[in-house]
Amino acid sequence: MNALSPDQLAALQAALEQRKIALLRQFADRPNSEFNRSPAVDEVETSPADSASNRTLNQLEAEADEHRLAQLAAVRHALAKFDSGEYGDCESCGEPIGYSRLEARPEAPLCIVCQTRLEQRR
Repeated sequence: MNALSPDQLAALQAALEQRKIALLRQFADRPNSEFNRSPAVDEVETSPADSASNRTLNQLEAEADEHRLAQLAAVRHALAKFDSGEYGDCESCGEPIGYSRLEARPEAPLCIVCQTRLEQRR
């Protein structure tokens, strides 16, 4: 049911591959990757204010890692849909997702109508 041209599909797949590489690089460039959950800031004996700041920084780093992991999962999910031929189709209604939406968010699983409906329910 996909309404995308082969050139559009190739461009979107390339964009997703680049995004996947960028996300993986972010993990590789940090010692605090998904495979090594050490604190970003060591919590040594310091003043209570410094300890609180260190805990906050570590919590923010952990949340950023979780966000990157979620993004990576969404990108991998979208790339897997190329193999099955389902890329570009809304996971809710099955209608084609508009090219402009996919160009802005190539990992988008829903068309704009279904995404709007989902956000309004929240």
